[in-house]
Amino acid sequence: MIEYGLLGEKLGHSFSPQIHKALADYDYRLLPTPRTAVEELFRRREFKGLNVTIPYKRTVIPLCDEVDPRAAAIGAVNTVVNRGGKLTGYNTDIDGLIYLAKRAGVDMAGKKVVILGSGGTSRTARAAAQELGAAEIVVVSRIGEDNYENIFRHADAGVLINTTPVGMFPNCGEAAVSLDGFPRLTGVLDVVYNPLRTALVMEAEGRGIPCSCGLPMLAAQAKRAAELFTGGSIPDARLEAVISDLTVQVRNVVLIGMPGCGKSAVGRRLARRLGREFLDLDALITERAEKPIPDIFAQEGEEAFRALESQIVREAGARTGCVLSTGGGIVTRRENYAPLHQNGVIIHITRDLSLLPTAGRPVSQSTDLHELWRRREPLYRAFADVTIDNNGPLAETVDEAMQAALGGQI
Repeated sequence: MIEYGLLGEKLGHSFSPQIHKALADYDYRLLPTPRTAVEELFRRREFKGLNVTIPYKRTVIPLCDEVDPRAAAIGAVNTVVNRGGKLTGYNTDIDGLIYLAKRAGVDMAGKKVVILGSGGTSRTARAAAQELGAAEIVVVSRIGEDNYENIFRHADAGVLINTTPVGMFPNCGEAAVSLDGFPRLTGVLDVVYNPLRTALVMEAEGRGIPCSCGLPMLAAQAKRAAELFTGGSIPDARLEAVISDLTVQVRNVVLIGMPGCGKSAVGRRLARRLGREFLDLDALITERAEKPIPDIFAQEGEEAFRALESQIVREAGARTGCVLSTGGGIVTRRENYAPLHQNGVIIHITRDLSLLPTAGRPVSQSTDLHELWRRREPLYRAFADVTIDNNGPLAETVDEAMQAALGGQI
């Protein structure tokens, strides 16, 4: 007898077992199941409850004895509860999306809501927008009456919801639309949660528009499913703790600062404390170029080095759960900010200029350090979420970095 599990065709890494254990602490497992075996699984009914993911959210509807009206209206079931042999289907994705909107401070009441995408999650977003009092709902797809060619005729939209996979790892940095054409937006939601901040979310963030990725939705729909499984109630405080834990787990810690300020030393020790992989971007550049950084500068020039550095930043920034130590000039290219920020908390490590070594550092050797600091300090400040002084004992700096790594929310 299976207690609870996630039913899908191909299930790789999933947060679901971790989330459900944290919420309700029952046996929950991944159940990768071929399409030909789904009907037999439901016929035997040897489970207490299931979550259902792509591509079976519509498949299981006729296999249930009863379907909740919300799920029937959406046309998708993602939660099935076995009560004494009777299977009832629900859709908790709508609960997750409503929680996501409220948590982010995105009010849809009386507003035009534009939804990107026309798939299953789009139908859930439509239902959520209706429940939240949207005045008008527009679904944009690649073809049809409302498409990406004429999308800006809806420039009066108040809320934008992305239900497409555009911007999802590994295609980080992509966005289905620019927000330039939506001057009246008061909220942006993206169901994608890897990366934590898609290009769409970062654009909204930069404009001061309330926004969120889909990670809180993932946890909130699981909370509602767990309540249906157990018949109990789970406080939102526990849900928020789960969201916080997941955020910390996947978020990178990114260290920036002047050459020689101690980023690598802090990063290595911090990575050991957190049990994470440590990535020294300068070391990765050296490995990719197959030559030391001073040789890259001498033979190819600084521009060639910066181009390679930006490539390495895009690759490393798309990773999750790592500690990244960057080169001192990482901030000289604004394009490096988004790949570092999308999954990371960025910590600026400072140190007295008199303590900075210059050997083996081409820019530090060719430029007066005070002048270099004058140029770069505003750039470090623009990139950083947190600034930490590294003039004292290394252990104290690492302790402060640890607090920054474990704190904060998305």
